[in-house]
Amino acid sequence: MKLLVLDTATEACSVALNIDGDVLEHYDVIPRRHSRELLPMIEKLLNDAGFTLRQMDALAFGRGPGAFTGLRVATAMVQGLAFAVDCPVIPISTLAALAQQGYRRYQAQSVLSVIDARMDEVYWGAFIEHQGVMTSVCDEQVTKAERLDLPPAFQSETAFGMGTGWGFHDRLPVTVRQYDNKALPHAADMAVIAAQDFKRGKVLPAEAAMPVYLRDKVALKKDERQALLE
Repeated sequence: MKLLVLDTATEACSVALNIDGDVLEHYDVIPRRHSRELLPMIEKLLNDAGFTLRQMDALAFGRGPGAFTGLRVATAMVQGLAFAVDCPVIPISTLAALAQQGYRRYQAQSVLSVIDARMDEVYWGAFIEHQGVMTSVCDEQVTKAERLDLPPAFQSETAFGMGTGWGFHDRLPVTVRQYDNKALPHAADMAVIAAQDFKRGKVLPAEAAMPVYLRDKVALKKDERQALLE
C-alpha cells in the first residue's frame, strides 16, 4: 500500500507518504504560500523516499473544513495529480486529522476537535478511538462557539481538546480535561486514516474530489476548479 497525502486546509502545509504503514512527512507553517510551496514539497518528499507519483495506489487530501483558499488549493492539486496518473483519491476530514493527532501525541481516546472558522464561528466534531483510528460520533458542524452542542453519549470531561478553536475555551459550553489550542492538522495523521479508508475501498475518482466547507453559502464552482488546474 502506497499513499500520498497532502493538506493545506489551515496555516500549515504538509505532505506525507504511507508506505505499508510507515509514514514519512514534510510539514511547515507557511500562511498564504500553499499554492507556491505545495508541489515542490510533494516532489521533495517523493524523491527523498525514492518513489514516484505513478507508484502510488491512491492520493489523499485534507477536504476540510478549513480556510476556503487552502481547500481549493488542495482539491485542485490532488485532482490534477490523480488525473495525471489515473489514481483514485481519498478525502480526509481535517477535524478527524486533529483528533488523530490527539491520539498520536497525547494518547487521547476521545477528542473534541475545534477549529477557528473566523466570522465569530468554529468548526467542530467529536471523535473516539477505534482500533487506533479516530472515528466520528456526530456530524461535523459550524456554529457560534457558545452553541456547540455535543451528543449526550460523548463525555467531554474526559476528552482532549484539539485545534485553534480552543482559543475560545472561555466561550465553549463544554469542559475537557486538557486542550491544545495551537494544534494544526498534519498530513501524517491523515495518512493513518487514509490507510484504513483505502483498505475498506473508500476511494473516489479524481473528478469526485470536492472540498467540504460546512458553510453552505460557500461552494467551489466548476469553472473555479478548472481555473486552478490550469
